[in-house]
Amino acid sequence: MSRPIVALVGRPNVGKSTLFNRLAGQRLAVVDDRPGTTRDRLVAEAEWAGLIFDIVDTGGIDPTKPGSAAPLSEDSADFIPQIRAQAEMAVRDADAVIFMVDGESGLTPADREVAEILRRQQRQRQAQPWPPILLVVNKCETPARRAQAVEFYALGLGDPIPISALHGTGTGDMLDRLVELMGAPPAPPEQEEEGVRIAIVGRPNVGKSSLLNRILGEERAIVSPIPGTTRDAVDTRLTYYGHTITLIDTAGIRRRGRIEPGVEKYSVLRALRAIERADVVILLLDATEGPTAQDAHIAGMVLDKWKSVVVAVNKWDAVPKDSYTMHTYRQKVRQALNFMDYVPVLFISAKTGQRVSQVLPTALEVQEQRLRRIPTGELNRVLRAALDAHPPPTRRGKRLKIYYVSQVRTDPPTFLFYVNDPDLVHFSYERYLENRLRDHYGFLGTPLRFSFRARSPQRKKAKRRRK
Repeated sequence: MSRPIVALVGRPNVGKSTLFNRLAGQRLAVVDDRPGTTRDRLVAEAEWAGLIFDIVDTGGIDPTKPGSAAPLSEDSADFIPQIRAQAEMAVRDADAVIFMVDGESGLTPADREVAEILRRQQRQRQAQPWPPILLVVNKCETPARRAQAVEFYALGLGDPIPISALHGTGTGDMLDRLVELMGAPPAPPEQEEEGVRIAIVGRPNVGKSSLLNRILGEERAIVSPIPGTTRDAVDTRLTYYGHTITLIDTAGIRRRGRIEPGVEKYSVLRALRAIERADVVILLLDATEGPTAQDAHIAGMVLDKWKSVVVAVNKWDAVPKDSYTMHTYRQKVRQALNFMDYVPVLFISAKTGQRVSQVLPTALEVQEQRLRRIPTGELNRVLRAALDAHPPPTRRGKRLKIYYVSQVRTDPPTFLFYVNDPDLVHFSYERYLENRLRDHYGFLGTPLRFSFRARSPQRKKAKRRRK
């Protein structure tokens, strides 16, 4: 079952990003130690009382007019429609909503507008009680400010919870209440589709819908629409050379500074759900714009979910070419996605159909690699050869010893290494071991998950007794 999604909603400058950073910081750092994976986070994993969920930071809606630093009034006609779209998307696509208001500035017309939208959406979804809404009053650092939070009862969304996202005051009570609300009633179970689930993701206007339509127009494809399982539109199921495939189309994701107010901001909710449901993700790039930082950001979201990837560079027909164009462009893609150097790169045109016939076969091959299992004996022969060729370096005067390895699961392939001290494993040596496994077994387009465990003292004693 996929993790619940909790969306932060509210007008600008109430502290949504500050709370997002605090919740994300309890579980993970914004900067990953893997080279090339540092990126602007819009989604992060959080955990409280045993519940793991994804927190989505909307980043707020910019209340300033283009070219002007002066903010619009809180009840401006330019401002209210934007938060209305934001709130409606949140209620439709999230599993829970944290509605943040500002205890310092007090109740505003914009807050009332959002509250009315949330109540109206809840009334329209009486048959499906998700999502619960938590009213959180931020910037309540003093007892006087916490006492003034009672004015937000006027919004009609239950008890306001005073917190200080900056200092962490009251966030524990807020999370306790959030876990309580999300635990009753339980989320409806997701329907598992048969076969391979393939999601098409990418920035807006890179040609995702065109690619979907072109794929469905291929010969030997039997297509039938099926209801989606994530409160989104319709997935598409097809049979392709005997393989049952479910295609999941998504809305485009833009870099935070370029996201249009409201609707596009929350397209990340649907894309995140699609990525989590998928087995293989088709990451679509625009050949006329080149690989961008946002392409790397989306690839990072996919990697965070440990999904397999095929990179498809669309609009290849619109690129002037010579003998070296494809090789040069592939190098640019590899450089931009240097933390995913194992993924296949296709150059296609959804408009003309050029090489689109390679997309599904490549995705199916990647899925086959994702489910591959390597016998323990073979793995350890490869490991011994890797250790002989490049012994582990010393760290703090102590050398890492790797005793043996076994594959403990597939989907994605997961390997457990027994070592003398897991703290001695440097990410560069872990990357070396991964490369040696890929040299022997491929694992095309599929991330490999490594776990290092200290061998138990009892096992060491038993080995000494045998000697």
